[in-house]
Amino acid sequence: MAQRGCERGEWLQHGRDGAVAAGSTAGGSAGKEPRERGVRARSARPCVGTRGNAWKKRGIPGIALYSHHSSDSSHARRKEKKRQLLYDNPKARLEVEYHWRASGCPHIVHILDVYENMHHGKRCLLIVMECMEGGELFSRIQERGDQAFTEREASEIMRDIGTAIQYLHSMNIAHRDVKPENLLYTSKEKDTVLKLTDFGFAKETTVQNALQTPCYTPYYVAPEVLGPEKYDKSCDMWSLGVITYILLCGFPPFYSNTGQAISPGMKRRIRMGQYGFPNPEWAEVSEEAKQLIRHLLKTDPTERMTISQFMNHPWINRSMAVPPTPLHTARVLQEDKDHWDEVKEEMTSALATMRVDYDQVKIKDLKTSNNRLLNKRRKKQKQSGTSSAAPGCNNQ
Repeated sequence: MAQRGCERGEWLQHGRDGAVAAGSTAGGSAGKEPRERGVRARSARPCVGTRGNAWKKRGIPGIALYSHHSSDSSHARRKEKKRQLLYDNPKARLEVEYHWRASGCPHIVHILDVYENMHHGKRCLLIVMECMEGGELFSRIQERGDQAFTEREASEIMRDIGTAIQYLHSMNIAHRDVKPENLLYTSKEKDTVLKLTDFGFAKETTVQNALQTPCYTPYYVAPEVLGPEKYDKSCDMWSLGVITYILLCGFPPFYSNTGQAISPGMKRRIRMGQYGFPNPEWAEVSEEAKQLIRHLLKTDPTERMTISQFMNHPWINRSMAVPPTPLHTARVLQEDKDHWDEVKEEMTSALATMRVDYDQVKIKDLKTSNNRLLNKRRKKQKQSGTSSAAPGCNNQ
């Protein structure tokens, strides 16, 4: 996509066809209100990474630390990867825009600046984000040692994650990639804040994007595709169910027995909702927590709990006294530390199988469809209608 350089402070806005136009909209606020549409992109020098500003890896995939030119505060800049969406293209700009608009939420990693630049001869977007120095959610629990992790703490964590999802869903944005490595802490301090990041699979779920009276090619389409708005958001709810489950026991509800990231058996268990609450890890967990998980892991996406129902559940909204029961989570996570990468890979693969790329599904208006079966029926109906219409009769 051909683009020109941006002047400092200028806004880039795009339409659904990916075309980019410059505007002069006011900047988004850092408060709780959603930011305005449009990505603020500044021009950057082509010598990024030189003159003492080389990016330093922090052990978090895709995140690097550098010092901002105008202050001593540290921010995170997301690096380009081969599969990275942040080489400048329409999809990358959608990712950045969704994340930018959501940056007003206290539980979503904030985008601070967006720069345009050239990298290895390709135009790219450099995204400056707040630095998340506290590491991943489950790594923090693993490091607790003998300090007990309680059910009440698990409830508070899920409330924070739910706040981020509620913020997105209220803007008709589905994240579609809510998983452990995308949940990061701001610092290693006790008063740290948990935040959601990575909008690479985020999708807008407005009515305009919904599939209305579609004619599908091929003829058979999974039932989930029939309700894209509900389905996209329900993918996030399934993720909340898996994360809640792991928080309460230390292992996932679904797993592969073959060593593959996601095996046929694991797919079957997910589709059929085959999981349990085995002892001793679940012996002392409250029935309310188990009930919440059952509603989140419903196999039918249309029956799955919505984010509003989730946030209003007694175990989440503090209307009940969640017991401070010590859980087995920290011990199990520590014991299975060597297998944790496999668990994350399994969840990544499971989410990938749940996502439907609606752009790949060929949808045509019934009037313009070239579906051969449908056209044959139309032709037959037209012929029978013509032959049955007697002269002088009004065939309506």
